[in-house]
Amino acid sequence: MTRRTKRTKTASAIREKVSALRRQPAETKLRVNVLTNDAYVKSLILELSELIEDAQRQVAVTANAALTTLYWQVGRRVRTEVLEGRRAEYGAKLVATLGRQLQSHYGRSFGEKSLHHMIRFADAFPDVEIVSALRTQLSWSHFKQLIYIPDELKRDFYAEMCRVEGWSTRVLARKVGGMLYERTALSKKPEEAIRQELAVLREKGDVSPTLVLQDPYMLDFLHLADTYSEKDLESAILREIERFVLELGSGFAFVERQKRITLDGDDYYIDLLFFHRRMRRLVAIELKIGDFKPADSGQMELYLRWLDKHERQTSEEPPLGIILCAGKKRETVEYLDLDARGIHVAEYLTELPRREILQERLRRAIEAARSRLALGSNLDTEISLPASREKLRLGRGSRKG
Repeated sequence: MTRRTKRTKTASAIREKVSALRRQPAETKLRVNVLTNDAYVKSLILELSELIEDAQRQVAVTANAALTTLYWQVGRRVRTEVLEGRRAEYGAKLVATLGRQLQSHYGRSFGEKSLHHMIRFADAFPDVEIVSALRTQLSWSHFKQLIYIPDELKRDFYAEMCRVEGWSTRVLARKVGGMLYERTALSKKPEEAIRQELAVLREKGDVSPTLVLQDPYMLDFLHLADTYSEKDLESAILREIERFVLELGSGFAFVERQKRITLDGDDYYIDLLFFHRRMRRLVAIELKIGDFKPADSGQMELYLRWLDKHERQTSEEPPLGIILCAGKKRETVEYLDLDARGIHVAEYLTELPRREILQERLRRAIEAARSRLALGSNLDTEISLPASREKLRLGRGSRKG
């Protein structure tokens, strides 16, 4: 319950007490007059406090939006008027001069260091319409983190997820530090496909599975022993359910553990069942302490079909499945074409490798996935070309006839 909700309920309770006291006989009113006045004052203070804080929040949002626009305009003007077409050394001297002059009039917020942030801001976000869409949800502190992400697609991903999911600057820093983008299924797609998905997210706010699903998942917080069973893994997750949900991502709500399914008198159990609010889907999670095996996908497909028939509501999308395993052979997973069946296979790490090792591993995974997609696209083109040539040959033949 939020502080505002508590305050509203308290004010409502006080008003009811005041009304009840006013209905008392005259002699009783005299005895409780002081109490009535105190309760009335408390109620009034709570109501006025709510009005004041609402107005303060609105002013803060408006001021933040105005400042963000101003910083972008200043950065753009300095970038185009001062830096473009000039030698780097001369341009840097001009920025330093501008910073000293502006700081003397308007404070440190417009000093040389701040001007460099603004220039970088205008460079990283050249489209003023995108800035206008983000400025009411993101603070200047958000933008200062985003503008130093060199990759444009990665930067757009974090900006839009910040806006849609309401990340604080601390959460944003943690997501970037944990290489969330590189771990998403989205990053494995061709660049043009990534741009299209981000455009849909920007325009409609729709969160797709590729934006949510990750590989690998970082489960170092479980503090598992060197050897553990699937039951140990599940118990550790439930013990740290809040941190596990944070690792899964925003929007996940825990539904049930060991969800029982009965078919032909046989009982089956889904390890963990979640619901994702934005995707409007049930998400079944199976835990495996070994490497992924093809039989695991058949088991998950059975679970998803049962959930689709017996648990899915009319307003929901088809359920998804995540198979969390200690390891997987990528070629095996690709041949099964599990994405088309709503099944995502991902590894989990109970101990984090060094950052540079993880970066290199994710970089190779992204390059390999994009290469395979490109190869598949080329094969489709090659397969279609002979048919096209045959049609062309037949067409020419018919004209000759």
